[in-house]
Amino acid sequence: MHFGIFNLMGLRDNPGGVAGVIDDTRSMVTLAEDIGFEIAWFAEHHFTNYSVSVSPLMVAAHMAGHTSRIRLGAGVVVLPLYHPLRVAQEIGLLDQLSGGRAVLGVGTGYQAYEFERYGADVAKKTEIFLEYWSVVEQVLAEGRVAFEGKHITVPETAITVRPLQRPLPPVYCTSPHPPILKALSKWGGVPFITAGWRGSEALFGIAEQVRASWVQGGLDGPTMPVALQQYIHVTDSASEALEAAERARYVGRMVHGLRSNVLTLDGSFVEAAPIPDEPPLETFRDNLLIGDPHHVAERLVQEIRRLNPQHYNCFFQFGDMPVARARRALERFGAEVLPLVEREVGPLSAIGKPVPVAAE
Repeated sequence: MHFGIFNLMGLRDNPGGVAGVIDDTRSMVTLAEDIGFEIAWFAEHHFTNYSVSVSPLMVAAHMAGHTSRIRLGAGVVVLPLYHPLRVAQEIGLLDQLSGGRAVLGVGTGYQAYEFERYGADVAKKTEIFLEYWSVVEQVLAEGRVAFEGKHITVPETAITVRPLQRPLPPVYCTSPHPPILKALSKWGGVPFITAGWRGSEALFGIAEQVRASWVQGGLDGPTMPVALQQYIHVTDSASEALEAAERARYVGRMVHGLRSNVLTLDGSFVEAAPIPDEPPLETFRDNLLIGDPHHVAERLVQEIRRLNPQHYNCFFQFGDMPVARARRALERFGAEVLPLVEREVGPLSAIGKPVPVAAE
């Protein structure tokens, strides 16, 4: 198992505006590299302050010039919003620019607000994804493509810019649809699972749902790889823990509005209205990995033992948290939390391997 750092790159009250968010992200990514994190992930969202990362591949390419070891991933490319030939070439270019450090996260997307403005049909996102992925995988793996489908036709085309990593960079996916899981399993695609602010129990339930989809796709349930994502904030301060929870709640409120497509906007800023039946702020704190190093380590160990993840993605700077506070949490995670985790579960390199099924 290895760790990643997730960068949503939301804009709320950053004194530097968009440029400040970019500066903060660069600061967090370089620190994560120094600590030994494996992957830095960059979100993709459009037209609102939920994220200023409108092009995760462009952000990853920028970060390639400021790092030397950490892998750089799109978390995720919303494939139905692209022309697949273009995005395939850009993936190849990122891998070349980064010296073979690209990681490819792909998904169908979920925000109707984005799809409407790109003239894409969110109701057909799965079938569009599957056709576009057929083009992307041919380009990356073979260097040429010809495809005729319902949603796109590509004449015979040869490609110059291909990834250094052959046949493809590592692949991760946020879509739980069986045909998508099946298509990506060919390349070792890893399902990415998050429960947002809802906590470990919700995460465990989602993992079971994804495993059922994996089996429905004709794949072997016990050997399904998995990547997890959680909010994390390491602090000894009760007041700071609640402040972190408030920023997580802010993100959760935005997600609810964007997912339900019931939005009130002030320009491009989403009004973060309360979630229906929203719990008290303390519930957000308790659901998430927020607290002192021992508490955070205990929660991590619980999730690792239950789900045996191949990758664990950590969301430190959420809700446009002041970067000094987010950096301090990340530093303490590396210095205090990780040793406690390894003391309990052993070497991380042994985590995330398929568990053999005993013969009956």
